[in-house]
Amino acid sequence: MILNKFSRIYTQDDSLPAAQAMLIGAGLAEDDLRKPFVGVCSTGFEGNTCNMHLDGLAQEVKRGLAAQGLVGLRFNTIGVSDGITNGTPGMRYSLVSREIIADSIEAMAGAHNYDALACVVGCDKNMPGALMALARLNRPGLLVYGGTIKGGSYKGQSLNIVSCFEAYGQKLQGQLSDEDYRGIIRNACPGPGACGGMYTANTMAAAIETLGMSVPFSASATAVSAAKTQECLDTGHYLRLLLERDIKPRDILTREAFENALVVTTVLGGSTNAVIHLIAIANAAGVALTLADFQAVSNRVPVLADLKPSGRYLMEDLSALGGVPAMLKTLLEEGLITGDTLTVTGQTLAQNLAQIRPLGAGQDLLRPFSQPLKADGHIQILYGNLAPEGAVAKISGKEGEQFAGPAIVFDSEEAVNDGLARGLVAAGHVVVIRYVGPKGGPGMPEMLKPTSAIMGAGLGDKVALITDGRFSGGTHGFVVGHVCPEAYDGGPIALVENGDWIALDARANTIELRVEAAVLQARRARWQPPAPNAPRGVLRKYIRTVGSASTGCLTDE
Repeated sequence: MILNKFSRIYTQDDSLPAAQAMLIGAGLAEDDLRKPFVGVCSTGFEGNTCNMHLDGLAQEVKRGLAAQGLVGLRFNTIGVSDGITNGTPGMRYSLVSREIIADSIEAMAGAHNYDALACVVGCDKNMPGALMALARLNRPGLLVYGGTIKGGSYKGQSLNIVSCFEAYGQKLQGQLSDEDYRGIIRNACPGPGACGGMYTANTMAAAIETLGMSVPFSASATAVSAAKTQECLDTGHYLRLLLERDIKPRDILTREAFENALVVTTVLGGSTNAVIHLIAIANAAGVALTLADFQAVSNRVPVLADLKPSGRYLMEDLSALGGVPAMLKTLLEEGLITGDTLTVTGQTLAQNLAQIRPLGAGQDLLRPFSQPLKADGHIQILYGNLAPEGAVAKISGKEGEQFAGPAIVFDSEEAVNDGLARGLVAAGHVVVIRYVGPKGGPGMPEMLKPTSAIMGAGLGDKVALITDGRFSGGTHGFVVGHVCPEAYDGGPIALVENGDWIALDARANTIELRVEAAVLQARRARWQPPAPNAPRGVLRKYIRTVGSASTGCLTDE
């Protein structure tokens, strides 16, 4: 079987001597020109704990490829740190970067005719962006997750990145000294790896391993571990197998695989960002996935994992208990997931798990099915006159499942942060943050800074928050995001005024603005579309091309 069916366009055509000369000039031997070319894409960069080590892992991947007679050619694409940019104008670029990552990997592999791809990823938008590109190209490939960070510690307190955001809320309330505030900051992130709770990076890593697009243990092996290095070296073996069997991403990314991923996201209490990302990945793979599918899973699947942000444990704790494979084996034995889906090992999910022991007695990270943390899913899709196209609620159950109160309205994240600092938000309020959607932000920035300030101020169970923006995987509290249509497009959220009564019900799945229709009609007549919040460049292009959050914030619809 021909394994270099794409790269041979350049390497085996006598009419393309310049291409061959440049490859030889780049360090390849003439014999290498007869081997398959594997693009090794790293999203590594030095300015972020999630990505700082990825270039080194990519070099280990190249070593593993060489041992299998494959030519690894490394290239880089961007990564935007959500943790660093949260609460700043830079956060507007985060979701935009998912499209840039997908487009750049597709362009590089398509232009240079790589026969296969290994993408080394480590932060929130790296993973869906890379997987979208693999699904579009549909050439043998897999993802290598850079791994989770180890937890930090200060004065006996266990720390992670969200500890810093919540410490800010405590500081505003005078509950934390400057010394302890700085101590938390210095010790929260002790080294390489993605944010340690069941935030967006670890949620997507677990979902992608469940989908079958990374090898077993990829999602839960810590960044600084021998297991992660070995995974990189083993990549050559798996990519050669995928080439020899001509197994491509769309053979793996089936409807059944996505349903498994939705179950795992629910059981783990994962990030609401998984909604827009899994819908976008499915679209690239030609699989129809909608908000209704998330709700259908939430109706039948409980939250079992006691993981941060609302729980006690970090991903490294799950790793010590057997990792994502042990959790998957438990779900498989309970009949919650399907085992006959194909994976990048060339085997089915059930075959990968054949020798894995399930999580059982002696641990309380994953609760027994008879004693769930929440009897149904934490991701609840709400509809009503405030969100005719849907909204995504993250409800752990600790903050209740119903909330009603008067609105306090802010037209930007900066405005709500200022309002929180000034004490304008009080118990009983429904905090409305609007004009922060995909077009309005632009880029649908995460509202982690205000939600963390609310938690730090002790208001987590006393207020609700709704927004046409989105939330970090680190967010908890009574929060509803992805309100569609967004305010920028004239959605009903644009018509809310201070004092309006808003009722949220995660049992009935409703989100209602209790204002007479005639009043809303009069407000709509006065409403004016805002000017674009980006005069030029990539953000302006994003405004022109991005679709609704309810369909995954796609730019190629």
